[in-house]
Amino acid sequence: MYKVLKTEGNAKRAVMETVHGTIQTPVFMNVGTVAAIKGAVSTADLEEIGTQVQLSNTYHLHVRPGDEVVRDLGGLHKFMSWNKPILTDSGGFQVFSLSGLRKIKEEGVYFQSHIDGKKIFMGPEESMQIQSNLASTIAMAFDECPSSRADRNYVQASVDRTTRWLERCKVKMAELNSREDTINKNQLLFGINQGAIFNDIRIEHAKRISEFDLDGYALGGLAVGESHEEMYDVLDHTVPYLPKDKPTYLMGVGTPANILEAVERGVDFYDCVYPTRNGRHAHLYTNHGKINLFNAKYEKDSRPIEEGCMCPTCQRYSRAYIRHLLKAKEMLGMRMCVIHNLYFYNKMMEEIRDSLDAGEFKAYKARKLEGMERKEE
Repeated sequence: MYKVLKTEGNAKRAVMETVHGTIQTPVFMNVGTVAAIKGAVSTADLEEIGTQVQLSNTYHLHVRPGDEVVRDLGGLHKFMSWNKPILTDSGGFQVFSLSGLRKIKEEGVYFQSHIDGKKIFMGPEESMQIQSNLASTIAMAFDECPSSRADRNYVQASVDRTTRWLERCKVKMAELNSREDTINKNQLLFGINQGAIFNDIRIEHAKRISEFDLDGYALGGLAVGESHEEMYDVLDHTVPYLPKDKPTYLMGVGTPANILEAVERGVDFYDCVYPTRNGRHAHLYTNHGKINLFNAKYEKDSRPIEEGCMCPTCQRYSRAYIRHLLKAKEMLGMRMCVIHNLYFYNKMMEEIRDSLDAGEFKAYKARKLEGMERKEE
């Protein structure tokens, strides 16, 4: 199911077979929280720009349109017309970000919907049931995501509970996958390592969850307030204790530089809202650093966003035109920018894979970082 093809230091080049197709790693997952990429980007667009995996959110789809609605329409793949892998996160991060609206207990979390204030309960079994209804390729275990600045005693108690919840997730998923009426009986389960920035707690938790023999392992609770150096330090200490023969996923990360650094430390899977969020605000990624199309100097710039870029936007439109659309608040401008940024991320992952295949990742990483740190003339 998951096979490491090559390594360079700790960096892994691997392939993962799933019921919805093959994933070449390292891979960036495009974030479609409510079964859509923000910025009017369709699944046909995602296919065109080389997307391998699409990520959707358990909590948001449970609240609207309702996971049972999605199930009755044949699951998420049919619902959004996407025939490649989908990962659903457990809803844990969203639930815990509603800090003023929730109460954590051993059985799960009681909270209020951010849409209509309706009372909702979600625990490990509920999260697994919702994700089974969505019929995603990969389901994430339900966990608590404590703040990276939480005190040690709180973090330890939280991590212990997350381990108990993981056991319940595994049992529930096995039961759901054995049911006759389950849409995806081959749904995979990834567990989540937590521990804030306490390396000893992270390491111990990594050892404990590795014993569950899951389909993959994620590192959660990073890129939520700690420095990049603190995050890299956690990866340096923790990744070696996660199974080498299973995929490793760094949740919610990150910038192109974050991804390059994490690949070097042995991480396979990534997701982040940066390319879409930045694109919607005219901040565009290029191999010569980020540019902001709202800057006046682009008003008469007839060049594409990036010379040589093969994305649908750069193949046809100028910076001047896209800037005009954005200034006029035309949705088309936002869409063009998001497509370019997602293409940039997916293309970078392809380049990373190619460099690992060739045994030249270290040199590629140095070149890429140097280029992106330059400012365009």
